[in-house]
Amino acid sequence: MRAIRASSGAAVKRRAPSHDYEGSEQKALISWLHGEWRRGSQVGQAYPVTYHVPNGGQRNKKTGSDLKAQGVKAGVSDLVVMEARGGLHGLYLEFKATPPRHSAIASTQRDWLALADDRGYGAVLARGLEEARAVLRAYMALPLTEVVGDRHCLEVGTDWRK
Repeated sequence: MRAIRASSGAAVKRRAPSHDYEGSEQKALISWLHGEWRRGSQVGQAYPVTYHVPNGGQRNKKTGSDLKAQGVKAGVSDLVVMEARGGLHGLYLEFKATPPRHSAIASTQRDWLALADDRGYGAVLARGLEEARAVLRAYMALPLTEVVGDRHCLEVGTDWRK
């Protein structure tokens, strides 16, 4: 903490701004994945089908309530890879900063990973950039999941293909 002087001359303590280590490392992961995609590597194939679920962050009560009403759920993993590989439907990746700067996994996050795992998705906790890279490399090295039989298309909704 730094002490500064108020207009009265009294010392006032201010907290140093905190650093979002997890966010910084996750940005680095996505930047790396984008670079791998541009290089044409196997793991880079995950870049176009990987997205971040912006569940975290500070919000006021009204915004939080509105988002919950719109379907936001506590514990949803940070990154989703929308590619079926190795007999799995896709990958849910809960990302934490590299120890010792990581945060504990919340019970809602653990529950979400278990839910994804039970439904046939890869569900992984990665602590840090290097572990997350290893997870993505291993997942993208798995063979594509093959659909057996006819693929079903929904007959309801507006046809977006037109």
